[in-house]
Amino acid sequence: MPNIELLEKSMPVAPIRIAALGCRELAEEVDRKLVKFRNELVERKQLSVIPQGYSEESFIVECECPRFGTGEGKGYIKESVRGTDLYIMVDVTNYSESYTVCGHENHMSPDNHFQDLKRIISAATGKAHRINVIMPFLYEGRQHRRTKRESLDCALALKELSDMGVSNIITFDAHDPRVQNSIPLNGFDNFFPTYQFLKALIKGVPDLRVDNDHLMIISPDEGAMSRAVYFSNILGVDMGMFYKRRDYSTIVNGKNPIVAHEFLGDSVEGKDVVVIDDMISSGGSMLDVAKQLKERNAKRVFVCTTYGLFTDGLDKFDEYYEKGWLDRVITTNLNYRIPELLERPYYVEANMSKYLASIIDIINHDVSVEKVRSSNEKIMSLMEKVNSR
Repeated sequence: MPNIELLEKSMPVAPIRIAALGCRELAEEVDRKLVKFRNELVERKQLSVIPQGYSEESFIVECECPRFGTGEGKGYIKESVRGTDLYIMVDVTNYSESYTVCGHENHMSPDNHFQDLKRIISAATGKAHRINVIMPFLYEGRQHRRTKRESLDCALALKELSDMGVSNIITFDAHDPRVQNSIPLNGFDNFFPTYQFLKALIKGVPDLRVDNDHLMIISPDEGAMSRAVYFSNILGVDMGMFYKRRDYSTIVNGKNPIVAHEFLGDSVEGKDVVVIDDMISSGGSMLDVAKQLKERNAKRVFVCTTYGLFTDGLDKFDEYYEKGWLDRVITTNLNYRIPELLERPYYVEANMSKYLASIIDIINHDVSVEKVRSSNEKIMSLMEKVNSR
């Protein structure tokens, strides 16, 4: 168990409770890990007195947001959360859930999930000892800055949560973590799945060779540069990047269309390449980058993104895989994924449940998250095992 020495010397701020909105499966996985952590720690410490609510069969609290016939809703927590350290987990991208408005079925949008989150916060405010929000895909994170006459939605959402009494906001691989500047007096933790990516990649590709002669890290655009630089530095391999050449004389769907992806970096010929980014939305840019790398004679192309949204479906990914332009797609289980994706031969999951459980445990003990945030030691240990094969 991670950081066990820190936890042995500290006490939890309050009993943990987890409420799940649109991410029940992930919450149950995290709950199982957390129960196991707590049982191991109780056994290790050999406590004569166990704090109330410290070790439970489950930490999940049942809640729901039922709707009236008009589509209006309310938040309802089915058991007491008074005095607890409440962690509300929400997946704003889970469109598989639906609700009824005047007899018509609507799929849940990010706006609907965020509204339900506020409903559950409202139901717990004044009762829970502390309210924490775990929002892996940061709501409106793509609208993190303002240009011209635009709304600044992510900052507004964070400010709203702050005003409602949320103490900590926990997210993963935020599109731009600087948006936390909108709530400078609140806790905001942004974690990265680097170790989980690497672990999944090595498991999914057993013959992967991690050295400068056989592997290269690629950033698909300027925004992913920091991720690629970190990944390449810790693995000790070269990196390259693409930049998007746009047509600034035209606007399509509110954006200047991409004319081409231009490459900067050393030759990728004969090397495996890992393309790393925060998300696959439609996947068009990522697929274009994968094809260009293959045309430059890259050996294999592996795509690693925290969130696989696949807003335009999987057909293009299937086509690129069949043509040999794409070898593996690795995403985390932090957001909803369609069942068909899990069955694809090119898909590999980076499971984040254990990491998320350890984050909750650390924050509940009110100790530093720095050790759980930094995965350098674990990555180096994993590299030693790989290189000794």
